[in-house]
Amino acid sequence: MKRRHFLAGLAVLATSATSFTARADTLDAIKKAGVLRVAILQDYPPFGFAGPDMSPAGFDVDFAKLAAQHMGTKLELVPVTGANRLPFLQTDKVDIIIGCLGKNAERAKVIDFSEPYFQIYNGIFGPENSQLDTPAELVGHKISVTRGSTEDLALSAMAPAGTEIHRFEDNNGTLSAYFSKQVDFVATGSVTASDLMKKRPRRALISKLKIDDEPGYVGLRKREPALLESINGIIQTTKKDGTLNALTEKWLGFPMPEGL
Repeated sequence: MKRRHFLAGLAVLATSATSFTARADTLDAIKKAGVLRVAILQDYPPFGFAGPDMSPAGFDVDFAKLAAQHMGTKLELVPVTGANRLPFLQTDKVDIIIGCLGKNAERAKVIDFSEPYFQIYNGIFGPENSQLDTPAELVGHKISVTRGSTEDLALSAMAPAGTEIHRFEDNNGTLSAYFSKQVDFVATGSVTASDLMKKRPRRALISKLKIDDEPGYVGLRKREPALLESINGIIQTTKKDGTLNALTEKWLGFPMPEGL
C-alpha cells in the first residue's frame, strides 16, 4: 500500500515537472513554429475592431504586429470576447492576450501579466443632461456593463443596493443596450466612450463618475519566464524608441502617461 502511494506520488511529480517544462518552453515553441498566436477583441474600438475591409484593426492589433515583428515571427490574430479570452489562453488556443486586458486579483490567480503598455480609466457614462455625482445616486438607475470585465468588478463593488446592473456577454451588447435606451448609463473605458462619441453622436456618452484608472497588460500563462521576459523587453524597447507612444497618440488620442 505504501509503495503504491509512493509510486503515485512520483507520477504526480513527474506530470507536474513535464507541465512546467512544456509551459516554460512556450517562447521556444513560438519561434520554432514561426507564428505568434494572439487573442484580440474585435468588439472594443479603438483597441480592436473590424476595419472597413473587415480585417482586424486598432491599437491592440498594431501592438500585436509590433510584438510579432520583434520576435521575428508571423502573426496569427485570434478573435475572442471579454468572457472567453482567458479560457482561450489557458487551453493553449493562443500564446498571449493583447486585448485591453486589465489586472485584478482573480485573474492573477490563473494567468500572469506583463508590464503595462497603456493606461485609460473606467467610468460611468451617460447623456449630457443627466445628473450623477456620487455612487449613492446610482440607486434606481439601470447601468449596462460587460460581464466579468474589470469595470464590472469595480462597479459591483461601488454600486449601492438598488442599482440595476445589466450585464452583457460582450461589449457590443453592453453598448447597444445604452444606445437603444434600455439602460440609463453604461460602464466602460474612457477611450471607448470617446471613440463612440465620434461615431454615434445622437446619444452622448459623457463621463459622469470615474470608477478607476486601468493600465492594460499582455496576458500569458503561468510559469513562462522566458516569454514574460521577451514581452516585457518588447514593451520597454517600444516605449524607449517612441513607437508605443506613436501608437497611443494614433489610436487613443493622447500621449502615454508619464511614468507608465
